[in-house]
Formats: sequence, structure tokens, C-alpha cells
Amino acid sequence: MMDIYKTVSPPMDMNLVPMVIEQTGRGERSFDIFSRLLKERIIFLNGPVEDVMASLVCAQLLFLEAENPSKDIFMYINSPGGVVTSGLAIYDTMQYIKPDVATVCMGQAASMGSLLLTAGAAGKRYSLPHARIMTHQPSGGFQGQATDIEIHAKEIINLRGRLNKIYETHSGKTVKQIEKIMDRDTFMSPYEAKEMGLIDEVVSKRPETGDESDS
Repeated sequence: MMDIYKTVSPPMDMNLVPMVIEQTGRGERSFDIFSRLLKERIIFLNGPVEDVMASLVCAQLLFLEAENPSKDIFMYINSPGGVVTSGLAIYDTMQYIKPDVATVCMGQAASMGSLLLTAGAAGKRYSLPHARIMTHQPSGGFQGQATDIEIHAKEIINLRGRLNKIYETHSGKTVKQIEKIMDRDTFMSPYEAKEMGLIDEVVSKRPETGDESDS
């Protein structure tokens, strides 16, 4: 769900992280698997989008930019979506940094997850063949005085327009086309998402040439 208010707790089972042991000239070194993949400029955006996850993803993006501002970053996405402001923090950071951010959908990219998938560098947005992509408009709820409810209603309508504009910018589709797929839950196969301009390629095997062969 693309929610503008709700906070989402990170999944507890993510505490179970495999360790990788490497042999070096100074002996053995152990890394958790995600830290080891970060050395290869791979970031995982996995699970609900919320503030803690967004902070970690943004920090990794900024770190990899500082390490090498000219080498691509690869972001693997498997997310049901989440909090809009958290997702927009990741989106803005992706656009802010110098390296291209290639995005790859595996499993699902729904709601805010689909926006971040679409926000990858042009020509470098991929999906595995059995992933699912879903778009819809933001949702939210508010209780209080009538005037405050009106203020929040205007804000969510404004936010819907901003999100539609982001999809329009990265997909190359018209406002009307974007509004149609954003009006209700719209589930797409990778091939349908490619037709809508949300991704560039559907890949079943790792490319043999180019930067993708390293990541």
C-alpha cells in the first residue's frame, strides 16, 4: 500500500542474515551477505518501504557515490510498497547522486516499490520474468476537525499529482495513461510494465557484456 501516514515495522526474520567468509592475506574475514554484496555495488530494497529502510538505502547510495561517482549502482527490488514519504526520500536520493542506479525487480514491485523501479536510470530498468508490478494511487486516513480533514484531503490529492508526474517523467507516457493505471490497483506482468514504460527490459539470464555482468 502506498500510504502517506502509516508507519511500517520491518520484518523480524530479516535478523537471520547469512554470513560469508573470505580468505585474505591477513586471514579470514566474515561479512553478512548484504555487506558483501554492497562491495559489489549491489543494494537490496526488500520488504515494506518505511523510514528505517529508507535511511539505510539512502546511506548506501551516498556511500557508493562517495566510493566511485562514475560506476553504476544496482538496486534489486522486492517490495509491496509502503510509506510515501519514505519512498520519496529514496527516489530523491537516486536522482541526486551522480552514478546511474540500475533497478531490477524480483518477486514484486508494488505501489511505492513500482515507482522506485521506474525511477532507475533510463535503459537500465529490468525485471525478472515472473515478477509482478503493481501501481495505484496513494491512500491515507485522518481524523480530526473538519478543517484539518480538508487540509489533509488537499495534501493527498496534491501528492497523487506529484506521484503521477514522476511516473510520467520516467515512463514517457501521457498524463492520461498514467492516471488510468494509477486510479485503481493495476497489476502488470513485466512485459506489460515494459509496454507502459515502467521498465526497459525483461531479463531471464544475466547479460554477458557491460556493467550488468559484474552485478
